[in-house]
Amino acid sequence: MASRVVMPKLSDTMEEGVLLAWKKREGDQVQAGEVLAEIETDKAVMDLEAFASGVLRKILVQNGETVPSGTLIGVIGEPDEDITAALTDTIAATPAAGSSTKASTAPGAGPVVAPPTRAEGVHPIASPRAKALAAERGIDLSTIAGTGPGGRIVEDDVVKAVPVTQVMPPGTDHPLSQMRKAIARATSQSKAPVPHFYLTIDIDMNPAERFRDQSKQSRQNHPSVTDLLIKTAALALSRHPEINVSYTGDAIRRHASIDIGVAVGMEDGLITPVIRDCGCKSLHDISTESRTLIERAKQKRLRPDEYTGATFSISNLGMFDVENFIAVLIPPQAASIAVGAIQDVPVVRKGTIVPGRRMKVTLSCDHRALDGLQGAEFLKTFKWCLEHPQELIQRGTTP
Repeated sequence: MASRVVMPKLSDTMEEGVLLAWKKREGDQVQAGEVLAEIETDKAVMDLEAFASGVLRKILVQNGETVPSGTLIGVIGEPDEDITAALTDTIAATPAAGSSTKASTAPGAGPVVAPPTRAEGVHPIASPRAKALAAERGIDLSTIAGTGPGGRIVEDDVVKAVPVTQVMPPGTDHPLSQMRKAIARATSQSKAPVPHFYLTIDIDMNPAERFRDQSKQSRQNHPSVTDLLIKTAALALSRHPEINVSYTGDAIRRHASIDIGVAVGMEDGLITPVIRDCGCKSLHDISTESRTLIERAKQKRLRPDEYTGATFSISNLGMFDVENFIAVLIPPQAASIAVGAIQDVPVVRKGTIVPGRRMKVTLSCDHRALDGLQGAEFLKTFKWCLEHPQELIQRGTTP
C-alpha cells in the first residue's frame, strides 16, 4: 500500500517548513528509517526519514520550496503500484504518514529563499548550510568549486564566492526565514490579546558577583549570570507557585513542574531552550544543562520538546549593556523576566554615597492570571535570592 510523505508539524508554532534537499530521487529504493530529505522548521534543521519501505514513486515539492505542514511532498510505493489514491485522498497533517523526523547532526541552515539555478541539470554536492547560504545570497552552486571531502561545497566556499556586503543591497526586501515567521506569529498572538503589565526592581549584584568569583576559584565549571538567574527564578517560583501558571480561558492552570526557558539570540531570530524541572535541580546541574542546550540551540540542533512548553522564561541582554527592557509574553506563560546589564552606580548606604553594582529586572505579567501584588511579592523574593546567593544555594531556602 502506498505511503504518503508529508511536511511534518513538529511543534505548535510550526505552520510551514522548507524542503532544503531531497536525499533520494524518484525511482530510488527506500528503506524504512532511511533519510529521505532535509527540512528546515521554524527552529531547527531536521532529517526527514521514511516511515515505510518501497520505491520513492513521486516527488511533489522541489528543493528550496516552502510548504504548509501536512502538505503531501512525496509518495512511497511498490514499483508497479497504482498511487492515484495516495495523490488525491485527503492529506493527514502528521509526521507518521510515510515519514518521521529526527534532529539533524548537521549545522543549522539559515533562511532559504529559493533553490539556486543549476547548470544543465547538474546537482552539486553541498552541505545544508552551504545550500541555504547560497540561496540567501542568490549564488549558483554550480559555479563554485568545493573544498570539502569529495569536492563537497562547504559554507566557507560560499562565503568566499561573494562579499558579505552584497547580501542585502539597500532598498531591497529580505524574505522572512522560518524562524522569523514563527516569531512574528507568536508575538502577534501574544501582544494584542494578552493584557500585559510590567514591574521593575533594582537588585544589588555585589553578593552574586562575589559568589561567582568564589565559584571560579573552587570549580572548573563555574555558573554564568544566566545560570544564577535560572536557579534564583526556580527558587522564587517554588516560593510563589501562583506565578508558575497559565491562563486557559476558563481556568488558571498551576503547573506541576518549573520549566524555565532561556532566550538565545540567533542570526535570524531567537529560540528558547527549556531547562525542565528546575525546582529540583542544583545550580551545578542547571549550569551544565543550560550550557549544553544553549550551544545546541545556536547550531539549530534542538528537538521540538527541548524548546517548547516553558512555564516561565528569562531574557538576558545584560551582555549588550542594555540597562532595562521589557519582554513580550509567549503563551502559555503568564510571567517572564527581562534582565539588564550590571552597572556601576552610586548607592546611598547609611547616609553615605558608596560605589555599587546594580541590575534592573523587569517582570512581564499576564493580567488575566496575575495581579500586581503577586508580581511584586515574587520580585521581592527574587531580589532577596540574588542578594543572598551563598545561603540560598547551600540551603535552598527563601525568606
